[in-house]
Amino acid sequence: MQSGKIKLVPFIILSVLLFFQKPIIAETKVDSYFRYMPSRSVDAQSGKVEILEGDTEYSYEFKAFDKLLLKLSLDNKYIGIENTTTVKLPAHLVGLTTDIETAFPFFNVDNTYLLLGMSPSFYGDDWSFRTSGFRLPSRAYLIYQPTEKWTFLAGVAISPDFENEALPILGFIYKPNDKLTFEITPKRPNISYIFNNKITLFAQGGSTFNEFEVTKDNLKNVVLRYREIHLGAGIKYKVNKFIESSISCGGIFGRSLKYRDDSLGEVNIKNGAYTELRLEIKI
Repeated sequence: MQSGKIKLVPFIILSVLLFFQKPIIAETKVDSYFRYMPSRSVDAQSGKVEILEGDTEYSYEFKAFDKLLLKLSLDNKYIGIENTTTVKLPAHLVGLTTDIETAFPFFNVDNTYLLLGMSPSFYGDDWSFRTSGFRLPSRAYLIYQPTEKWTFLAGVAISPDFENEALPILGFIYKPNDKLTFEITPKRPNISYIFNNKITLFAQGGSTFNEFEVTKDNLKNVVLRYREIHLGAGIKYKVNKFIESSISCGGIFGRSLKYRDDSLGEVNIKNGAYTELRLEIKI
């Protein structure tokens, strides 16, 4: 596929589906966060790196033909980098993902569902996307809910052209009562406790394993990998029945910015702290 800047029409799938039927809307949601990681020194070389990571996801969930649960979403990712090391890094990494996800009963197995998802995505730098930066991750996993308190999931995520093209999906959700929830799932593992009708306390973890096609010196379409793992705690405030906001902080570990071609350099950032602000709107 030839490289070249392209114009994107991220809502084309949504528009087609809405044209052919009148869906029953289950939920419209906006989930947006900013995670700030102050400047930290790096291993084996001079200089420091400061990172601001942001993400906004717009999702629309409904039942097609009164039976098939569908979720469509548009996700915008941004990573801003302040870099004083000798390794040249882009100032901005950007990603744009459209996603379609569906869940339905798994044959005649009681309380078991199959979830399928596909995420056409573009990953680039400095606000530009090229066709060579297109990726098509997908996922498939089973959801088993033996009781109201327990939910288990298991499957696989496939990411062609990434360093790890196949990764297992394993997790569970446990709700021992109306206040406490253990949601240990790959996307955003967390433990939450509803303190009152306005305040929820939570602990959370997560990771970022992204690859972007960038320009380095005279080389185009070079793959840059960004890795990190974070763990922290925070408080969520329910503004009203539509809006929730939260603030959290904690530690961030195992961070690196590394080109796929080792000769182009890598930056391993020392462990540090992060602060995250998040806003969720549900209609």
